[in-house]
Amino acid sequence: MISCQKSTFSLDPAVHYLNCAYMSPLSKRVEEAGIAAVRGKRSPNYVTPEDFFSTPLRVKQSFAHMIDGDAGRVALFPSVSYGIATVANNLHLKSGQSIVLLHEQFPSNVYSWMKLAARSKADVRTVHRPQADSLAEVHAAWNEAIIDAIDASTAVVAVPIVHWADGTLFDLKAIREKTRAVGAALIIDGTQSIGALPFSVSDIAPDALITAGYKWLFGPYSCALGWMGPRFDAGEPIEENWINRKGSELFSGLVDYEPDYQPGASRYDVGEKSNFIIMPMLQAAMEQVNGWTPEGIQEYTTSLMAPFEDRIRAAGYEMAPKHTRGAHLFGIRLPGGQSVETVKASLATNNVSVSVRGSAIRIAPHVYNDEEDVVALVDALEQASLA
Repeated sequence: MISCQKSTFSLDPAVHYLNCAYMSPLSKRVEEAGIAAVRGKRSPNYVTPEDFFSTPLRVKQSFAHMIDGDAGRVALFPSVSYGIATVANNLHLKSGQSIVLLHEQFPSNVYSWMKLAARSKADVRTVHRPQADSLAEVHAAWNEAIIDAIDASTAVVAVPIVHWADGTLFDLKAIREKTRAVGAALIIDGTQSIGALPFSVSDIAPDALITAGYKWLFGPYSCALGWMGPRFDAGEPIEENWINRKGSELFSGLVDYEPDYQPGASRYDVGEKSNFIIMPMLQAAMEQVNGWTPEGIQEYTTSLMAPFEDRIRAAGYEMAPKHTRGAHLFGIRLPGGQSVETVKASLATNNVSVSVRGSAIRIAPHVYNDEEDVVALVDALEQASLA
């Protein structure tokens, strides 16, 4: 099993940061890559035409390795919303068809679908979180409701791997089976999973997978990646830039305007994808995550939290069973009558950084956390329950 990696980061020792779902810290390795990249900009005469393509290609290869896919199907985006917009702009719906979304889904995976629905006179079908006596029952009922919402009129199903607010895990195999049966596109937002939770595009075969780079991939802000399936092999990007055109590697021929795009998903790459500061940082980050492996991260976070789960439940909080969530991101529900503000104040007093999302306290540990961090968390929750 991976040993604690706290020494590879420069986290404030006074803060117990259990909040990777909000934003990952930069490791020392990624920080150094960024500093070296900034310094490299001092002398642009050393930047060669090959440099515009070499690091982006390595980034795509690292991401493809992580998701068990083909690097030729990986596109580079500046954000998840950009990637989702790219996908939505290449799906053509008919009046009366439906787009299936989840209740309280992250807005970057909602607004483009609302716009597509309005443009196509299609319907947005939102699957709400069911009311149930336990989080385990919520998990089962919500997955069942998603399957039931997909019918012959469904053109698109756009869902995450886990819900961003509380980590509820969705049954993508069953969802994919149903979308395939009705001919609907399956678009997955992997922002809160990819890098920390094992996932295979070869296994699930979504039509597209989009994920941010600044959370579980440990990269800088303003970068995202997408895996684009065969449905999008002949699509159009949302911008026309020079680098996504066929033959753009030959700088002397750039004014010989080329009507064709680069092969594969490179046609969708954002302009200035070669970003000489962000790309080296993202590459260093994904090499590190691939070294830990998503399986290793799950194993570490599972073993880190397991000894304390009984104490959390004994204090009156509800935690979902392990099979309904990932170990890297999960929500706990407050005891009846407990004030969210009381819990937030106790967490602040104990210097514990987590997120409050709706009625859930969202906890997101990683390999830089240790027992001391979890003890501080549990102490804060117990103190709040006694207040």
